[in-house]
Amino acid sequence: MSSKFSIQRYLRGLVFPFCPGCGNFIVVNSFLKAVHELGHQDLSGFVFCSGIGCAAWIPSPYFLADSIHTPHGRSIPVATGVKLFRPELEVVVFGGDGDLAGIGLNHLIHAARRNVDIKVIMVNNMVYGMTGGQVAPTTPFGTVTTTTPYKSFERPLDVTRLIAAAGANYAARWTTVHPEQFKEAVKKALKIRGFSFIEMVSQCPTAFGRRAGFKNVAEMLQWFKQNSILKEKAEKMNWKELEGKIVIGEFVCRQEPTLGDNVRQNIWRKTHG
Repeated sequence: MSSKFSIQRYLRGLVFPFCPGCGNFIVVNSFLKAVHELGHQDLSGFVFCSGIGCAAWIPSPYFLADSIHTPHGRSIPVATGVKLFRPELEVVVFGGDGDLAGIGLNHLIHAARRNVDIKVIMVNNMVYGMTGGQVAPTTPFGTVTTTTPYKSFERPLDVTRLIAAAGANYAARWTTVHPEQFKEAVKKALKIRGFSFIEMVSQCPTAFGRRAGFKNVAEMLQWFKQNSILKEKAEKMNWKELEGKIVIGEFVCRQEPTLGDNVRQNIWRKTHG
């Protein structure tokens, strides 16, 4: 770093559309701090892709960078195309749990399987926040939402564990009460080649918190703090002990060949015999 961190260096000066208390503000600040600490004085070497939803508004049009706003759930195939065509660029996807783990889940799984050299940050607010507070694939069991007035009957999807198993080179999960850990995870993800996925469990006081019975944002953050368990400790606990807990930490870190490596290697072999 050659200068003191200033978030304004990386932003267009527009007003973010997020509700008061939204965890997206923490995500933006921690992500841009990570970028700064890696030595990027601007975002000229980045391209950001996002779909539809609250978290999808993080980069576009607010980051002072090239960005592509795609249809709902389609940010990852667009990001894949950008990375294959411009491999020298750092391609980062921002999205929510509805965007990435709901309508876009197949794209997410197959990008991890292919080990595409892109970075995906999923802000998991456990609900469809922008469209009215409907139940999402990540909504905790037994939660009241606009579409589950008698509480949700489905188990939530463990997205980070799924992506680690699918073949990602890096996968981690943190919450908004762990901004430093999230920042360090972003730095690590940006330095690792291959598919990197970071889940950030985040508060949504407007669409999730008030229906789930939280009085304010502070109460939600306290809930994150009290119920977060490091992966190493969770591995020694049974499923009953882990009910309602948020398992945090690094799930996988490896260096396998990327999709781009395999594509270019096969083309070279084809053209050079």
